[in-house]
Amino acid sequence: MTLGDCERVAEIRVQGWRSAYRGMIPQSYLDGLGVAEDTERRRTRFLESQESGGTVLNLIAVRDGEVIGWACHGPYREGEVRTGDAELYAIYVDPDRFGAGAGRALLEESIRRCGAAGHERMYLWVLEENARARRFYERSGFRADGVKEPFEVDGVPVPEVRYVRELTD
Repeated sequence: MTLGDCERVAEIRVQGWRSAYRGMIPQSYLDGLGVAEDTERRRTRFLESQESGGTVLNLIAVRDGEVIGWACHGPYREGEVRTGDAELYAIYVDPDRFGAGAGRALLEESIRRCGAAGHERMYLWVLEENARARRFYERSGFRADGVKEPFEVDGVPVPEVRYVRELTD
């Protein structure tokens, strides 16, 4: 990913939230998501990652010259502490491109890179109600490890579950 990809990544992320989380997150919050604000957030985080030596990696999927997906991974965060494990922070595909293999390719590349970097495990958080995403991760060898954590969106608790996958034999 380059800095120039941030606007398209923000579009994909906002579309992804509105599509994947409909009915799971308050609609008022989803309606309030803005591409311009998210673009600035993506640019800021991208530059921070570059300045910190690239511990957070942003990957994009491109088809026919167009960015159609994005994934981001880095060190696992246990509260404010980064551990030796990896975490998939985000993965989104343009909703019009679901099922074309971009998400699988991004996930497999993130797993490969984290394993090659010596991480023993990769974690991720997924909305408890998001059955589609949970099946996607389970097909790639992730499993729920029993840890659950709610976060609040517009005053509504939205529970997430943690998934883990071993990266070493």
